[in-house]
Parts: sequence; structure tokens; C-alpha cells
Amino acid sequence: MKLERLLSIIYRLLNHEVVSAAELADRYGVSQRTIYRDIEAICAAGIPVVSYQGANGGYGIMKEYKMDKSLLGSDDIASLITLLDSASTVFQDERAQETIQRLKTVQTDNGRAPSLRMDLGSWRAYVALLRAIRASINAGRVVRFRYMNAKDEHQDRTVEPVSLVMKYGTWYLYGYCRTRRDYRVFKLTRMSELAELPDVFEPHPETRMDEMFPGGGFGHEQVEHAVIRFAAGSSARVLDEFYVDEKTFHEDGTLTLTIVEPIDAEWLIEKLLCFGEYAVVLEPPSLRQRMKKKIAAMLGRYEEV
Repeated sequence: MKLERLLSIIYRLLNHEVVSAAELADRYGVSQRTIYRDIEAICAAGIPVVSYQGANGGYGIMKEYKMDKSLLGSDDIASLITLLDSASTVFQDERAQETIQRLKTVQTDNGRAPSLRMDLGSWRAYVALLRAIRASINAGRVVRFRYMNAKDEHQDRTVEPVSLVMKYGTWYLYGYCRTRRDYRVFKLTRMSELAELPDVFEPHPETRMDEMFPGGGFGHEQVEHAVIRFAAGSSARVLDEFYVDEKTFHEDGTLTLTIVEPIDAEWLIEKLLCFGEYAVVLEPPSLRQRMKKKIAAMLGRYEEV
């Protein structure tokens, strides 16, 4: 596409002092004569392209025309580039790549390593699903898929996809479920047999994050607070799983965790069971009882051992 090539050439000229016609022709797979015409079109649009003669000659844009690099701090720009680059790697987003090129026009090279890195590799197991859903969102097309709910029931859902949300370390699809005639949140790991339908739907109004995940996003019974004692040797794992919660370290190596915000009881129980004998619920009594019942049920499966 000529327009896309022209825009890309402009960003490349903004990011480099001098670029030769041969380099541009090779990059875009066209002849140098086509590049000459492209440069004329860019100049006709009011962008001051300067021609430099000589062995190292080529084209560049007047320095006075380039954006002031002081508008954003170098760390801010580097962070934005890193985040966009990570997302574009997963979604193969050409628009994000174009935005990166724009940001690079105002980036100052300070010679330091990036202060922020992000690797989305942990989501590559279902990257095809992420790309397919986002394509349907951008196209405004309805999707259908099989979904397993919290009761292990498989159901067919027809959804008008609104947005992909990464929350609680997991990707979710938020959309209007035609099956339930209401907005719903779907965990991507529970989706299968995704298919895009020919139906086109009208864009949905912007939705706040708390509306997508009412009550914390789990939909189970919550406990208002919890106090858990962890045995010596488990503190590092506790920090990994409960970093933001209040923790008290004791001289004997044990640790007391206090959760003062409402939290999903089932999620907390499953998380604590991963600690085995290293975790003991002290409060509230109702949570202790639920833990005891869960452990008894687990022991019941090993009666014949």
C-alpha cells in the first residue's frame, strides 16, 4: 500500500539523520525510481525532506521539523516502547509498531540498558486464541465458543467481544453474552472451539474495569479478613503469593500473614493448600472449618492407601 509505505518512510526519516534511496528501496521492495516519487509526494505534503549528496548521501528531514525530544523523559519513552513492543509481539500489531516508530523519533539514546523489560512468553500457549479474539473485536464480529464454567459444565456461548483484559495474572474476555443476555467475563484458559461468526455488532460503550470484575472478579463467597501462620522455611513463597498483604516475621522463622481486605474464600483455600503442612489458618473460625472439611475430603480419597 502506497500510503502505508509513505508513512513508514516518514517515520524512518524522523528516526535517522540520513537514509539512502537504495536502503529505502531494499527495505520496501520497490525500485529507487519509486522511492524518488515517494520523496516528491512527501515533500508535496509539506514535510521538508532534505537531499544530501556524496558517498554517504541520501534523504533526511530538517532538524527544525522534528519533535522536541524534551516533551517526554527518556525513561518514559523507553517504558512505553518496551510495553508496546511486548504487546505487539503477541498480537502482531502493526499499529503498535508504527506507534513505536513515532516514539523513537523523540527518544534520546543515553547509552544505558532499558530500565523496564516485559516478556509475554508465558501466554504463548494460547497466543493464537488471543490474536483471534482481538481480530474479532477490531472487526466488530460476534464469536462463538465452548466454555467450562466454575461447575465444570461445558456450555456454548455466543458473545459480542468488547475487550481483552489481563488481570490476576490471567487473560479474560469481556463481552456481551447473547446466550445470557448480559455482560460477562470469560477466562481464556476455559475457552475452546472459538469461531468467528458473520454477524456484525455495534460498538459497545466504554466500560470501567470494576464493572468488568464486580466483587473482585471471582464470583464466590468472600471472607472479610484472614490470619494465617506459616512455618519456618516458607517465607519466600509467602512473599511470592501474598506480597501486598500485611506480614509479621517472628524470631523462630515463622511468619504471620494478615489479610484485611475481602478475599475470595475458595481461591484462598486452594492457594493455602499448596503450602501443605506449612500453613495453618488462625482466623476466622469459618475459614478454619472450611479448610478442615477440604482436607478431610482429600484424605478420604486415600483411605485405601
